[in-house]
Amino acid sequence: MKISLGAKTLAQPTPVWAVGAFDEQGKPNAMIAAWGGICSSDPASLTVSLRPSRHTYAGIMKHRAFTVSVCPANLAAEADYLGMVSGKKEDKFAATGLTPVTSDMVKAPYVGEFPLIIECELSNTLELGIHTLFVGKIIDVKCDEDKLVDGKHPDPEKILPLIFSPGTRAYHTVGQKVGQGFDMGKKYMKK
Repeated sequence: MKISLGAKTLAQPTPVWAVGAFDEQGKPNAMIAAWGGICSSDPASLTVSLRPSRHTYAGIMKHRAFTVSVCPANLAAEADYLGMVSGKKEDKFAATGLTPVTSDMVKAPYVGEFPLIIECELSNTLELGIHTLFVGKIIDVKCDEDKLVDGKHPDPEKILPLIFSPGTRAYHTVGQKVGQGFDMGKKYMKK
């Protein structure tokens, strides 16, 4: 029997993405956002939702660009810190020892130690209650070479991306491959 939990943000899982932007003074900053995902294939785009009160918000609005650095499980404590303090008061990169790297494609920094980076131009915004949904047109994706499968696709088993469970506020990572998409279900197709 299923139990009603009410209208809550309990989708499973959510990403642990470090959203990078230069602040209004040009200082690199990154914050953790769990509200995000792919929203379009053409043009390739993703979304992140931030509250206007967040320091990163003003930087994205000013520079019309942001990055998403996908956090690996072995840097969970650093990522957690990026989500706990404001870049307005703290230099998060200095505190964690993480390296801000200026994107060569958009006017935004990313986290050098995180293996998968998505560089975005801000293409749209939508006010949604207490959050603003930022739509970023993906300009480039960068991945550590040793984290690729077949030399061209990020491998989740090598990256071990950190994921977040909103209800329990716990971090997890992905498991092993279950099967091949667009193949396993063929057994149900009419011949």
